[in-house]
Amino acid sequence: MRHELFSRVALKTDQSRHRLKRGDVATIVEQHAGRLGQEPGYTLEVFNAIGETIAVVTVRESEIEALRSGEILHVRELTTAG
Repeated sequence: MRHELFSRVALKTDQSRHRLKRGDVATIVEQHAGRLGQEPGYTLEVFNAIGETIAVVTVRESEIEALRSGEILHVRELTTAG
């Protein structure tokens, strides 16, 4: 596993089913090794600006990236799906 449990990561892809967008920040709450020939994955918990859980999603390792010191967090309004 490339990312540690409980570390914060950014989404590299939109997760429209959960109203999440590329760049949204999430916390890793579970790691999934994947079967032979299958990409590892993670379960992420996503919080709103005041710390309430808004989504729990499972993604492939290639769909997230580590946060870097040269980046800044940004607030956006959570829009409704559809």
